[in-house]
Amino acid sequence: MAVWDDLVGQERVIAELDAAARDADALVTAASEGAPAPAASKMTHAWLFTGPPGAGREAAARAFAAALQCVSPDRALGGAPGCGFCDGCHTALIGTHADVSTVVATGAQILVDDMRDTVRKSYTAPAGGRWQVILVEDAERLNEKSANAVLKAVEEPASRTVWMLCAPSVDDVLPTIRSRCRLLTLRTPPVEAVADLLIRRDGIEPGTAHAVARATQGHVDRARRLAVDPAARERRAAVLKLPLRVGDVGGALRAAQELVDAAAADAKVLAEELDVKETEELKAALGAAQGGRLPRGTAGVMKDLEDKQKRRRTRTQRDSLDLALTDLTNFYRDVLALQLGTRVALANADAEDALQRLARSGTPESTLRRIEAIGACGEALDRNVPPLLAVEAMTMALRDG
Repeated sequence: MAVWDDLVGQERVIAELDAAARDADALVTAASEGAPAPAASKMTHAWLFTGPPGAGREAAARAFAAALQCVSPDRALGGAPGCGFCDGCHTALIGTHADVSTVVATGAQILVDDMRDTVRKSYTAPAGGRWQVILVEDAERLNEKSANAVLKAVEEPASRTVWMLCAPSVDDVLPTIRSRCRLLTLRTPPVEAVADLLIRRDGIEPGTAHAVARATQGHVDRARRLAVDPAARERRAAVLKLPLRVGDVGGALRAAQELVDAAAADAKVLAEELDVKETEELKAALGAAQGGRLPRGTAGVMKDLEDKQKRRRTRTQRDSLDLALTDLTNFYRDVLALQLGTRVALANADAEDALQRLARSGTPESTLRRIEAIGACGEALDRNVPPLLAVEAMTMALRDG
């Protein structure tokens, strides 16, 4: 299985990355043999992966990282890098390769402190792999200081370092950074392609695979989660009931509170899984005995970890709300499709009774206003409006139409 196999509907991007990986392989081979570098190369030191949610930006970047680290013996016989089976490919894909560093926002922003060690590492030679790869999954969350740190590293990269930045759109990245990157734009995968992937890769039953692929509108990760996680299906079902619960002020406010509480519960579950483990590991690294006191002078380090964990809980709650807003938007788009009499397939065919009911009780204009209210809620959350206030404003707008 090649590293590109899970990138569904991205044939053009795969072709460009495959060509770059081959040229990168030739560059490394030439350097090891003391030969001059090839005159023309499709490989470059910085890449920007953009595309809508679910398009597979991070998956494409990680597959490219794996191809760059591929150590398959078949390459000596003319095989393409990126076999998917060798140690280099495997460790890069699962995130344990020593020369592939991943930066993920733990809060609303990537702070300069989160980037400092990574930028420093970018100037070092690969420890054992063929390239030093820096993968920034949320480049749109770089703040001014962290973005400037990245800019300096991208402007003056080490010879065997590759930066891979992922963001929803090119406009989400500083012009000075994106001008130094090669842009790759991914598209939303076709629903049928996502369903085929779930059947082939995850063994999902065909009917279920097609239903979840349609419900998530081609979002690979969300489709898989819906197919295998009963809790995810329950959360989505609760969100899709919300439009029928906002008929009066009390119902709208209760629905908002429940939506925010569910997002907070998701954040709490993740915190319980990660916070205790991280805290104990850091205490052990600082030399604290089991159940004993921390050495003097380490309180600041523990405080930094607590702040990071708090930012992660906020980010997780926001991500959960984002998923709910996406589901609501898709729901009202289905309502609009019914009102306009279009022949497009419904994303939420399992809720067709509710869709038909709302389509009959409203107008296309009122449905568009409700979709705008959902978008306004997302914008309010981006401005750090308290989640409950933002969601209450949305549910009241959904009630009014």
